[in-house]
Amino acid sequence: MAKKAKKFRFTKKWKIIAAIVLVLIIFRLLLPSILLHYCNKSLAELQGYYGHIEDIDVSLYRGAYQINNMYLNKVDEKTKKQTEFFRTYNIDLSIEWRALFHGRLVGELVFNSPKLIFTKNRTEISDVKKDTNDFRKVLKDFMPLKVNRFEVNNGSIHYVDAGASPKVDIHLEDAHIVAENLKNVEDTKTELPSPVTATANVYGGTFSLNMKMDALAAHTRFDLNAEIKNANLAQLNDFFKAYGNFDVSSGTLGLYSEFAAKNGSYKGYVKPIINNLDIVGPEDRHDSFLHKAWETMVGGVSDVLENHKKDQIATKVPIEGNFNGSHTDILETIWGILKNAFIRALIPSIDNQININSVGVKEDEHKGLFHRIFGGKKDKDEKKDKKD
Repeated sequence: MAKKAKKFRFTKKWKIIAAIVLVLIIFRLLLPSILLHYCNKSLAELQGYYGHIEDIDVSLYRGAYQINNMYLNKVDEKTKKQTEFFRTYNIDLSIEWRALFHGRLVGELVFNSPKLIFTKNRTEISDVKKDTNDFRKVLKDFMPLKVNRFEVNNGSIHYVDAGASPKVDIHLEDAHIVAENLKNVEDTKTELPSPVTATANVYGGTFSLNMKMDALAAHTRFDLNAEIKNANLAQLNDFFKAYGNFDVSSGTLGLYSEFAAKNGSYKGYVKPIINNLDIVGPEDRHDSFLHKAWETMVGGVSDVLENHKKDQIATKVPIEGNFNGSHTDILETIWGILKNAFIRALIPSIDNQININSVGVKEDEHKGLFHRIFGGKKDKDEKKDKKD
């Protein structure tokens, strides 16, 4: 006769285990609602802004949660009017597992389809700095870990002037940004251990940026180059109409820039190049006489400044200073335009002249024509001091 199977006894031990499992299941079910309440409470308490999150998903198996359909608006303290500032389809906040192999517990942020909007009258440096710091505070509240990596997919950045006629909305689209090793987890010996790369589409052209920086430095340290190629100026006609009362028939824009910074100082240049510019075109035949006259005059000025051999207008604007203020050499800019127009065209590419070692170093180069003519007493005194 077969032995009877042992009857399972629901002992105290199993009761405790079952209770713990039940509590964990309930906690897991309630966790998204708890996080949603906490995040929306943080957004509601952020002074000068109002935001909301529609939904939150949790992925415990990979130590992550996702914020879905979030927006953050600026609020005018007097009128209480809201202005769109930031929105995103999804933010993924997670542990960066790769960093665990280096003995560090840090986080990773991935933004999907974010939109960042800077509006007229809110684009002073102090306002942008405040907006950035406030936004960082929001993310810090949401992410308990220090962020070592972030990525942006399909992002856009806008400058909007709704009061202009026509409305101005200048933007980059389809932006992809990756910043890595921000907490210097993987490379402790390199001077600039954190790489940042970015690409975007801009009015039929392309934007790209490459930067290396030290995100942990007491003073800002970075080395970057950026460029815009083949942007269609005719697609910027709302901007030209609003601020210059003219439009462009055809032309392309290239913009090349290098900057580096260390010890509170920075140095670099911006080099805009316009090719094949035409102000007056067939589409202007129905304009008023005065408007045609104005556009003809604008076109005439551009013809004077144009290098006719290459059908190109260009200049190079050197910028150097510290983070308490900046100085752009206006005379050098004017000389750059004239030099390009009447002597030679600037090469349409990054010059590879600026790096972190060039910050704070005075270049030994000949002064431009305007400096030679208008240098004045200061230059003469400097020469005298050198001789002494």
